[in-house]
Amino acid sequence: MPNVVFWDMPGIGTPNFQAKTYAKAMNFDRYDFFLLISSGRFKENDLMLAKEIKKRKKQFYFIRSKIDIDIANEQNKRGFNREETLSKIRRYYEENLTDVGDSKVFLINCQDLTAFDFEELVETLNSELPQHKQDALLLSVPVSSVAILEKKVKTFEKVIWGAATVSGGIAAVPLPGLSFACDMAMVGSFFTTCYHMFGLDDKSLEKLSERVNKPPLKNLDKSPLLKKLAQTSAVRMGASAVGEFLCSLIPGPGSAAAAAISFTTTSDLLQKGLKELADEARKVLREAGLDNLEDLAKCATPIFHPTLQLSVSKPDRLLKRVHLVLKHIY
Repeated sequence: MPNVVFWDMPGIGTPNFQAKTYAKAMNFDRYDFFLLISSGRFKENDLMLAKEIKKRKKQFYFIRSKIDIDIANEQNKRGFNREETLSKIRRYYEENLTDVGDSKVFLINCQDLTAFDFEELVETLNSELPQHKQDALLLSVPVSSVAILEKKVKTFEKVIWGAATVSGGIAAVPLPGLSFACDMAMVGSFFTTCYHMFGLDDKSLEKLSERVNKPPLKNLDKSPLLKKLAQTSAVRMGASAVGEFLCSLIPGPGSAAAAAISFTTTSDLLQKGLKELADEARKVLREAGLDNLEDLAKCATPIFHPTLQLSVSKPDRLLKRVHLVLKHIY
């Protein structure tokens, strides 16, 4: 699985990081794209950063955080209109960024990732990144809706074919125990990664519980499912490995038969396990009140796994404010 590296860059305009040397000091050329975050008025340094990024032919996305506070401040005023208020805030930043061309502005509330533009931000980043880096971003974001979950499921579905092919190739080698050991490691790693990427681990459930203010969620224990999948897989792969080894002793047709058996067994196990884990994640979203099915059609991602590096600048920290958690995923 990919590495996703978020670089939380120091604020610009301080004695240690002066505006005129900031881009060079931060080595802007090393990053894939930039997320510029502001929680207040647009400043001269915001525009300077945007221009420096564009000068290097890099993309940036402007994020206005703490938008819930603006709404709370405005909603008691006479004639308050939520959509007009949001449009006014967005337009303010877009107008200040006109010097750098058509810039995308996203309004974010870290307390409720479904309330404003968080999912649109993820969708935009995922669609504009080079194809081979889209997976890295998708798998790094928290499961905040059914749509994001389904995209992750589709990504893992594409991994299954490759894993099963590798399994088949190993099974053709007439070495006792090799196929079983490799398959157990591969299947176990696949299920564990899905378990964490779908937000079923204790840490993810606790964070989700805090975010949606539903304490019972943190008490859910999904680890027995992971253990059950491991035990079921071990039994089936053990039986399959015996047949594969006997077949592999026969050169030619026997090796082909062993590969076919291993491919089919591994593929079936991974597909069934993925379905069980995804169903469990859907139940969690339902209990959290995040089971909106309206945008399930937005589900398509490629599969490849390099390192994705993103830059984050401005006072608000993306890892804290937008919940795009810094992860090293293997």
